[in-house]
Amino acid sequence: MGLFFNPGNKNFEVYRNDTYIDKSGMIGLVNATLGKKDKLSCVSRPRRFGKTYAAAMLVAYYDKSCDSSALFKDLSIASDADYEKHRNKYNVMYLDMTYFRSQCGGRDELIRYTQKELIDELCEMYPKYVDKDMSLPKALESVVDNDGSQYIAVIDEWDAPIRDAKATEEQKHDYLDFLCGFFKNTAITNKVFAGAYMTGILPIKKDGSQSAISEFKEYSILDPEEFAPYIGFTEEEVRKLCEDRDLDFETMKRWYDGYRLPGVGEIYNSNSVMMAARAGKYKSYWQVSSAADSLIQYLNMDFDGLGADADALINGYSITVNTTLFKNDMSELYSRDDVITLLIHFGYLCYDPDDGSAHVPNLEIRLEYENAIRRITHVETMRRVKESDELFKATEDMDAEKVARIIQGVHDRECSPRHYNREESLRSVIKLAYYTYRDYYTQLEEVGGGTGFADMVFIPRRAARRSILIIELKRDDTPENAIKQIRDRGYALPYESRDEDILLIGVTYDSKDPKKTHHCLIEEYMPEE
Repeated sequence: MGLFFNPGNKNFEVYRNDTYIDKSGMIGLVNATLGKKDKLSCVSRPRRFGKTYAAAMLVAYYDKSCDSSALFKDLSIASDADYEKHRNKYNVMYLDMTYFRSQCGGRDELIRYTQKELIDELCEMYPKYVDKDMSLPKALESVVDNDGSQYIAVIDEWDAPIRDAKATEEQKHDYLDFLCGFFKNTAITNKVFAGAYMTGILPIKKDGSQSAISEFKEYSILDPEEFAPYIGFTEEEVRKLCEDRDLDFETMKRWYDGYRLPGVGEIYNSNSVMMAARAGKYKSYWQVSSAADSLIQYLNMDFDGLGADADALINGYSITVNTTLFKNDMSELYSRDDVITLLIHFGYLCYDPDDGSAHVPNLEIRLEYENAIRRITHVETMRRVKESDELFKATEDMDAEKVARIIQGVHDRECSPRHYNREESLRSVIKLAYYTYRDYYTQLEEVGGGTGFADMVFIPRRAARRSILIIELKRDDTPENAIKQIRDRGYALPYESRDEDILLIGVTYDSKDPKKTHHCLIEEYMPEE
């Protein structure tokens, strides 16, 4: 039993000792490929969606140096017809590329260090069959010739060197050559490897010269095919977990749902669900990683339309995207479509294949965008932030003239003449105008209160020390009538018991006025005795 070859089942045992969601059905999919043309599989998935867990499970199942029957006997794979045929019957080569990258002396040393570590371990395990002068493929071939058992290759975080922003193209090419060394010779590959499972965030880099790596059949978040149920948690799995832990399912759904895969439906971020279940606390568990910095980096890229796309995503809209041109390399981003596609692979966006659109999936990820927004340096985004800050201040100061002027500017700028007077456009204007509400408020749309529905309500977050804002935007009417509607229909009644002041804001304009001049009235609401 070694570190990289036949490492045993201890890693998977740790998972089994904790709350466990049965994903062992995935083993059956890999078993079905063994010894066949499609025996090399690359299953990429977003950050924190169970990559390392899946790798540990496969290692424990295939590794002949241990007996994993106790770990699998109560799992779904145990009822599979080929369960015993493949369980603990193979040599395993397990490579965690983040480990090698962190241990080597530098990027130029990655391949040399990795090869040395692997050869040294093989020499120690098989001194009669392997010597230090052998290449890795030849060393593995020698083991198979003398040991009689083929290898299953499990490569975790395969793309870690590719995702390294400071790695040169030459270093990336050398790394791909290193991987090719295991699989480029068909005769040796078929002799040594019964199968291979490779996982990471990015699909395999599109490079025509790396034909051996292209032999892997790919499954990604864009097209996971039969692996879809094993990327994250399904809604049924999360619902059962909530029942077992006495957790509120709807809250869990709001925080961590939002990813949808063909044939499966709703998919949840498995890491965040488990962390929330253990802690009994719903929050963004992405914030403990360095992922937020990369989000800011990509949203800052200077591609036409990307600033507007970021604004639309933050405000809850979907955007169209062409995912086919992305080279699967973070250093080869040539368009806003490349950036959006990369964010889908990272899990920052959910992709809808039916209409080719992307959107922010859930509250957890929305918070990451909110945290990033003030660090984005797009000129247009910076202008929006400044303008919205001024609008909130003017509203709190009851400066009706300035509020009307800012909202009119947003209305004129954001709405085409064709859509200017549509009701849904008017609500969008308010959302876009009060752009930075997330800093201090919770935004509610079409909120029931009294005998009607307010267009927009902003509720201060705890300790924000701000007023509740109830806004009515009307066409071809007066701001006085807008305020009267708020009062007559009792839109403020649900908030009378709160400590904050309540401001009523009526904004109107005349659609027949060529200048579309907006008018505003702001009044403080006083509950009737």
